[in-house]
Amino acid sequence: MTIRTALAATALASCLLAAPALAQSVNLYTTREPALLNPVIEAFTKDTGIKVNAVFLKDGLQQRIQAEGANSPADVMLVVDVGEIQAAADAGVTQPVKSALVDKIVPAQLRGAGDNWITLTKRARIVIVSKDRVKQDAITYEDLADPKWKGKFCIRSGQHPYNTALFSAYLGHHGAEKTEAYLKALKANTARKPGGGDRDVARDILSGQCDIAIINTYYIGLMSKATNEQKGWYEAIKPLKTTFANGGTHVNVSAAAIAKHAPNKENAVKLIEYMLGEKAQHIYADGNFEFPVNADVKEAAAVKLLGAVTPDKLPLADIAKNRKAASELVDKAGFDN
Repeated sequence: MTIRTALAATALASCLLAAPALAQSVNLYTTREPALLNPVIEAFTKDTGIKVNAVFLKDGLQQRIQAEGANSPADVMLVVDVGEIQAAADAGVTQPVKSALVDKIVPAQLRGAGDNWITLTKRARIVIVSKDRVKQDAITYEDLADPKWKGKFCIRSGQHPYNTALFSAYLGHHGAEKTEAYLKALKANTARKPGGGDRDVARDILSGQCDIAIINTYYIGLMSKATNEQKGWYEAIKPLKTTFANGGTHVNVSAAAIAKHAPNKENAVKLIEYMLGEKAQHIYADGNFEFPVNADVKEAAAVKLLGAVTPDKLPLADIAKNRKAASELVDKAGFDN
């Protein structure tokens, strides 16, 4: 080795030793709102030292990862709907989440086939009624078809994903023929054309246009904290314990998956496991009045406000796969007409 070469090698080694170690990181693609996710991301980085590079997308998450192919930097996908995460799994852009902690905390029906995605939080779709005009405290989804509710029932569009998921669950329990009859019976009970949003049905209960409606639980929580007219909507309603006749409560979920070509797979697992822990479940679930998937979290805001829910045993992956058939039945029944 010449003196010049030896000096060059020494200089290079000195530079490498002087350079700071590269910080660990994990790349997150998500369709969640930044305000809901940033607090738990910040807590994860503080507790683990792993930086989260978050890409917030309104839509097209799966398509972006597909377009990026094997060079995609995505490690974790986090979305707000079971249909969306199942579509990603069906498209082949996820891989199994292999974790003993996931196996312990997340019930089988709240995971994808082969653990290709897992639930982080739950939101239930339940029945609300007029606090003044309806006295019962519990109901089944099947009971909504009772003619005693004729002209008193309000609901947003049957083709909205919240409702196609519910009707898909009904399809899983009862089959196509009974589901079509159910949809026609619900339609016959409506006080107005299906439409608007979930909070609008609470408004319409207050006005007296309807006595009974379907809503996602987190909207109840958000209205309870409102400082505008929505506080009055909240005060006019009463949530009912809502289940299938031979099952539990229908839930949708926020869910996570590890990307197929994740370059930081180990950190991806760490992020998902962290989000299942009690501290993170409080931060993440309470931010939007969602129910923790971790059963050890007893004091979540949604549980305090509405009580605990027992998710239906029908696998969410099956509900996601039945959505197209449920949507077709909604049209066949003329539900939104």
